[in-house]
Amino acid sequence: MRIEAIKHVFFDLDHTLWDFDKNSALTFDKIFKKHHVKISLETFLEVYEPVNLRYWKRYRNDEIDKIELRYGRLRDTFNEIGFAVDETLIHNLAMDYIEFLSSFSHLFEGTLDLLQYLQPKYHLHIITNGFEEPQLKKMNASAITSYFKTITNAEVAGVKKPNPIIFDFALNIAKAQPKESIMIGDNYEADILGALNVGYDAIFFNYRNDQTEPHIKQIKHLSELKKYL
Repeated sequence: MRIEAIKHVFFDLDHTLWDFDKNSALTFDKIFKKHHVKISLETFLEVYEPVNLRYWKRYRNDEIDKIELRYGRLRDTFNEIGFAVDETLIHNLAMDYIEFLSSFSHLFEGTLDLLQYLQPKYHLHIITNGFEEPQLKKMNASAITSYFKTITNAEVAGVKKPNPIIFDFALNIAKAQPKESIMIGDNYEADILGALNVGYDAIFFNYRNDQTEPHIKQIKHLSELKKYL
């Protein structure tokens, strides 16, 4: 099962190494208290999380910009819940969310052990659709920056996964070839299909147990990567 000829391992960041849902929940708890938003955090997150995923898909498809992403997902969530908020509060929550999100540092179980295992054997890299400054803050806060040779984000590359340009951009700065590279990520369309279309190998971090094609390599826990690498 071990994959031969791999020299470069590319990771997505959010929902793959950095536990976005957990850190996001802690952020909302903090900013709701700061702004005296009297709403059940559990109720909010149950609606927000699928709304956020829909907004990120629209952002990947260039249907909206990052301003609409940041504000629209909050506005739609409050509307779906039926909780009245004004535009000023939405603006303040959106700004504080971005400011405080990267201060939390929870990683998926097994992340540090995996990176310590891989680093002596491979060149490790990040490819993320997230915004440059908060992504670097997240990595620094969680003490994983030093494991990675390169970090490619959508703002620097000018396009978002699954656009082949960002994968080629990452290869170029890593001085890597597709045939010696593998991508690990949680988003089937953006990470897995995007990487495969450029010639990388890929492993789907399917911790949500999504339906996928049987020929796609997948794991449900990061420790399972040791079977392949």
